Amino acid sequence: MLPSKRFPWISLFLVLVSYSTLGWVLSETHTSWVMWILVVIGILFLLFSLNAPLPTVADYSTVLLKSSSRSFLVAVFGAFLFFLMVAWFRLFLDTLLIIAAAVLARIDFQTSGYKEIQAFALTSLFSLLGMASGAAIHLGLSQYTHLW
Repeated sequence: MLPSKRFPWISLFLVLVSYSTLGWVLSETHTSWVMWILVVIGILFLLFSLNAPLPTVADYSTVLLKSSSRSFLVAVFGAFLFFLMVAWFRLFLDTLLIIAAAVLARIDFQTSGYKEIQAFALTSLFSLLGMASGAAIHLGLSQYTHLW
């Protein structure tokens, strides 16, 4: 039986809202355009890695764990990431929310029968729209409060 192609509105709405908080924070801190470009590249890389086929991910994981020295370096890197998670817990929670929303959208697209490129394109579109809308809302509200 072919899966029905229902559109995952709820998960894409969650992606839109979670990435709008990222846009709000970036707009609030008055980051430079270079940082905005780096964040967009990071978002696209994250979404591309989430939509990569499982055999491709398995190939990369076997390359990382091929020798004991590489396994040790991966373990040290994991411990460093754990330290960063504890040190910057608030940032970690925001990042986890963004990743969880993207994973939920990916699962919804997969169960609905969409191809990887369609899931990547739609999730990227909603992510970047969410980030732009969060920045636009922050700029609009900050200009409105300056009038008072």
